[in-house]
Amino acid sequence: MNRDSQPPAESRTASVVALAQHLIRHPSRAGIDDYGPVLGVLEEWLTAHRLPHRRLHDSAGSVVGLLVEVAGGRPGPWWTLDACVDTAPYGDETAWSFPPESGGIVDGWLLGRGSADSKLAAALFCHIAADLAPHAGTLRGGLAVLLDVDEHTGGFGGARAYLADPHAARPAGVMIGYPGMDEVVVGGRGLWRATISVHAPAGHSGSRKSVVGAISRAAHLVRLLDEAQLPGVDVDSGFPLSPKLSVTAFHSGQGYSVTPDRADLNVDVRTTPGFGAEDAEALVRGAVSALDMEVPAPAPTRIALVASWPPFRLTEDEQPAAALLTAAAEAGLTVRAKTAGPSNIGNLLAGEGIPATAGFGVPYQGLHGTDECAHLAELPTVYTTYRQAVLDLLDG
Repeated sequence: MNRDSQPPAESRTASVVALAQHLIRHPSRAGIDDYGPVLGVLEEWLTAHRLPHRRLHDSAGSVVGLLVEVAGGRPGPWWTLDACVDTAPYGDETAWSFPPESGGIVDGWLLGRGSADSKLAAALFCHIAADLAPHAGTLRGGLAVLLDVDEHTGGFGGARAYLADPHAARPAGVMIGYPGMDEVVVGGRGLWRATISVHAPAGHSGSRKSVVGAISRAAHLVRLLDEAQLPGVDVDSGFPLSPKLSVTAFHSGQGYSVTPDRADLNVDVRTTPGFGAEDAEALVRGAVSALDMEVPAPAPTRIALVASWPPFRLTEDEQPAAALLTAAAEAGLTVRAKTAGPSNIGNLLAGEGIPATAGFGVPYQGLHGTDECAHLAELPTVYTTYRQAVLDLLDG
């Protein structure tokens, strides 16, 4: 495909920003707002630009995303651009210096919840699809744009529905449009998450009879978990991070006069190639067994698995990382490949055998916090980088 036939990125910036502003002004907080209005904005734009698109639904019939598909005229793999259009909640709105649904521009910053994560990326990816569509016949494979509205819940329902859709071509790789210009995330620790239920006899807090309650037993378990020995970085594997265990929630009791008979803990273990899900489970079960032996109770402590994702890491010459890093370099940027500590949708895709990058976008502030905003001066460069990466992939 002749790249000279593509419109200059600068000429597309105003349209990208206008669409992003419209999206920000339609609140789409995960688990709070109706996603219909924000999806309606996208559907109206996609229809006006004659881009094939359809809604994705989960097994319960709920809308969890929107899928745009541009099929090439020659055989080849499909590649996917992914951006979420649901957002984090606002938090304390009185702490914001502008309305969370502002969508305004001040001193070159696009203001509002979702400006950074990730409505600007969603608008950008829709425009790239529109740029490519008139020339699709010259391309190999195809381009899909996944617009997820079940991402900030942690359910990733849009991605799950996309991968389960029998009518969608399975992607050879995915580029996820998180913000930040300095890094492309090419890997991440995996996770093993469980809820642990600790039991004990109930009792009255004023009784003469001493009872070791569920809270005390659970506190002992927390100490055991905090003292557990995890391995360090496995130099031989080339994976730069070590595993990590955290107790992230503790629920028990009500009022003052009752010693509760149950406490529930959330345990999050970040895994690596050298310390995987089986190792995480064995470590936690070892701590639970020690608890039940050292501080017995009428009922054994229960472990309920919540989620398990594998770690992943692409080398810099694997696609789609190679295309994105090369395009960034050709745009004059110095961008490093990063293996992230937090997990992301790339872990879900890795579990399906699909390579993914996460991150590369404009500079930002306040992501998931107060006064979220995205800097627009770099938008043409980001646009050029993604568009060139996609063209390189679709040109084979």
